[in-house]
This record gives sequence, structure tokens and C-alpha cells, in this order.
Amino acid sequence: MAPTDPAPSRRRVHVVVSGSVQGVGFRFATERQARKLGLSGWVRNLPDGNVEILAEGKPEDVQSLLDWCHVGPPAAQVTSVRHRDVPADQPLTGFGIRY
Repeated sequence: MAPTDPAPSRRRVHVVVSGSVQGVGFRFATERQARKLGLSGWVRNLPDGNVEILAEGKPEDVQSLLDWCHVGPPAAQVTSVRHRDVPADQPLTGFGIRY
């Protein structure tokens, strides 16, 4: 029997959050939540009204951010959260808002 691969130590996801997510503090709340979880990456508004996130960190912390995205800050009305795992080609440092 072949040994099993250990769980990955880092996970990177690309996320698009839809709904009433612009003008409600979603980017600022995402930045705060990601930093609290010790994640690296960025968040930004998209021209189509969605919010885009690239986040990297411990798999369980990335999952916590994904779970949080389904709710967001109090004024947000999230209708969908689409995400996909992406390769971590170069390490990310810090977490910030892109304009």
C-alpha cells in the first residue's frame, strides 16, 4: 500500500462573491476577516458589481474565510460564492484591498 500524501500546508483560492456586495463595506470586512485568520492575498470590486478575492493560507483558515463570504458584513446580501483552488506560483504577503 502506497503512503498517503500529507494534507497540504497551504491553500490558495480565487473567489467571486455576488449579490449586494459593493457599497456595503464588503472589501473592508473581508480584509479584516482575512487578517484575523492570518491569510495573505487581496480583495477588490469588479466592474460587474461582484467582489473578487484571492486568498492563501492554512487550508482550515481559507475554508473559514470561504464560509464567512457566504454571509459577509451585516449590510451585504450575498447570493452566490464561487471559488476554485489555484496554484500558488509565488507566495503572497499580507492582505490588502486593491483599487
